[in-house]
Amino acid sequence: MKIVILAAIAAATAAAAAAAAEPTRAVPPDNFTADEQTPTSVPAPKPAFAGQTQAPTRKSSTRFAVEVVTGGLASPWSLAFLPDGKLLVSEFRGTMRIVTAQGVHTAVEGVPPVKTIAAQGLHDVVLDPDFAHNRFVYFSYFAPPSGEPAGYWPETFAYDRLFNLSVAERRRMKSLGMEQVARARLSEDETRLEDVAVILQGTERRLAFAPDGTLFATGADRFRFYNSDLSGGRTSYETDLTIRKNFAGRISRINTDGSAPKDNPFLNDPLVPPDVFAFGVRDPEGATINPKTGELWEVEHGPAGGDEINIIRSGRDYGWPVISYGRQYTSGKVVGSGLTAKAGMEQPIYYWFPDIAPSGLAFYNGDRFPEWKGNLFAGSLKGRSLIRLVIDGERVVGEEHLLTDRNQRIRDVRQGPDGLIYVLTTDGYLLRLVPRR
Repeated sequence: MKIVILAAIAAATAAAAAAAAEPTRAVPPDNFTADEQTPTSVPAPKPAFAGQTQAPTRKSSTRFAVEVVTGGLASPWSLAFLPDGKLLVSEFRGTMRIVTAQGVHTAVEGVPPVKTIAAQGLHDVVLDPDFAHNRFVYFSYFAPPSGEPAGYWPETFAYDRLFNLSVAERRRMKSLGMEQVARARLSEDETRLEDVAVILQGTERRLAFAPDGTLFATGADRFRFYNSDLSGGRTSYETDLTIRKNFAGRISRINTDGSAPKDNPFLNDPLVPPDVFAFGVRDPEGATINPKTGELWEVEHGPAGGDEINIIRSGRDYGWPVISYGRQYTSGKVVGSGLTAKAGMEQPIYYWFPDIAPSGLAFYNGDRFPEWKGNLFAGSLKGRSLIRLVIDGERVVGEEHLLTDRNQRIRDVRQGPDGLIYVLTTDGYLLRLVPRR
């Protein structure tokens, strides 16, 4: 799900009201693909430093086979490994499943209502570092407003109808829904979530536990709260730091009970939510901890082009929507200020132009694939591949696209406790890469 989408219910007409009363029940698409349509008539942007894009192809000698663990999942988005060898899988439409080692999957009850619209739905799921004792799981999702049932809504409610409204009109509308992170206890028999509690609002993409036990949550650009559009770069609102810290895509950092850690960077600023750790990202659909440094690495969708990887650091400004290596959707014009760099704003360590539509990110630190140890893996939706990146410190020095022969959109990638690599595809497959002589 490629771009930043924050759901909107337009109630200006009787037709809209009727739609709100009975949302469409069709199966939603696995990803909105406007972001994947990089204009071909515009020149590629110039990198800020050598090696920031188009790393040389680095073919590996590692031989592997691909095993199908299971199929038949419904737009799976993320997975977590349970201590008993089973997997917990989140599905975009608001369901979770337990998958056994034999590939049998069963539904988990107790998931709170999820509103599925464009790129919004049920996203990440992670286990508490002390799951063996407390059985806590954490998940991110888009929640419907109070009184609205779970359901799928057509994209027009998130785009066309929203863009025709002023910021003032949007603020007077019925509640649109809310990005949330929740904590729950997985029952002993693994059949349901219990004691569900919302611990964070405003972010709803990837989750990752830091080495100190705090929880990172990545959030997409909440354009509905300021005068913008999907491409960015429309008015002076976008250069206002307070607005951007609140509503441009952000990285939140919280304790497991939802409280703010005492060293979060904006605790003394009464105009910024205490959970904000960094800001100025766009649509961060992959996040992982670098096992060597303990830092959070993040991969995000640009608009038309400009997909990028960032190392997330406390209090830093990552530029969106003021600077970008992407282009506006329809015109191909530059985004925001027209710049790709600006003082006080972080540069991505790597970017792609045209799009790869990234989703899912994982460092490999196992022993089953020795040549790949220390490599960074990213799923690619548009490229229908698993991208292996060779890392040297904070630089990408090589790139290889794997699984291209399968022609499947890769949603997530994880290293399993067995040292193997697990991949989710949007067409419902859970795959496992195993070494082959």
